[in-house]
Amino acid sequence: MKTNQSIISLAKQTISTESAAIANLINFVDEAFENAVKLIHNSNGRVIITGIGKSAIVAQKIVATMNSTGTPAIFMHAADAIHGDLGNIQNDDTVVCISNSGNTPEIKVLVPLMKNYGNNIVAITGNPNSFLGQEANFVLNSHVDKEACPNNLAPTSSTTAQMVIGDALAVCLLELNDFGSKDFAKYHPGGSLGKKLYLRVSDLVANNEKPEVSPSSPIKDVLMEISKKRLGATAVLENNEIVGIITDGDIRRMLNTTVDFSNLAAHDIMSLNPKTIDINSMAVDTLETMESNNISQILVKDNGVYAGVVHLHDLIKEGIF
Repeated sequence: MKTNQSIISLAKQTISTESAAIANLINFVDEAFENAVKLIHNSNGRVIITGIGKSAIVAQKIVATMNSTGTPAIFMHAADAIHGDLGNIQNDDTVVCISNSGNTPEIKVLVPLMKNYGNNIVAITGNPNSFLGQEANFVLNSHVDKEACPNNLAPTSSTTAQMVIGDALAVCLLELNDFGSKDFAKYHPGGSLGKKLYLRVSDLVANNEKPEVSPSSPIKDVLMEISKKRLGATAVLENNEIVGIITDGDIRRMLNTTVDFSNLAAHDIMSLNPKTIDINSMAVDTLETMESNNISQILVKDNGVYAGVVHLHDLIKEGIF
């Protein structure tokens, strides 16, 4: 039975082995890599990424990365390709074929067929002298000296290397395509990363009540407004201008220092010069303002006019926080 120490040691060795393998990939980035990136970038077609076994799983990850960063890509399993899925490939498509050995039977059948169709082939292989390496238009070397597997058998370092090469391709294409934060948001509208890039204060405040009182409003009315609108605060308006804010914290401080508040009004406990944010501001900027000022609510203005309240909980609900 393995001891805790031996488990920790083996885990560290695995990470160390894979780290060394990845670091060594820098030595393989050459003119062939540059030409492969230019080929894909200048193509009018898509990127078809194929592989077998663990390489097929890596191919699916690279496809997902490319699609999310502006490079249209499709996954095609190498085994399924020779049983009908070759119909996915169009004339202008570039095929990226992933195989550590470069000599699997499926690859040997598939590659000549794709070449007959006239498609360019980019190989990601750990063996540039393999069948795949010799037949491809461009070879991206993903060689590793050894797998992290103690038996040097299970694909570990090699699949990690393939994935890193794929990431490098995707990032280079991203840069060449001038793929910016707005594009990223367009392709990730449902995730928290996308929301940080496109969600605005207007999207948040539209779903909230609009609590407000006047400076002369009795404390009872203030309490009822805060409770009714469920945002933990209310704006204090005079002649439609924001003159203050009253929060749950202001109410608690009043209760700690005042026995009889029946004669108090909003102007007696409100905080002056409250922080505000424009309705067209990004939601993530609202979070930064709240954090820097240590507040949980912020008043919103639309062309200088009070438009409502955004609470920290709104940002948490949307995954911004």
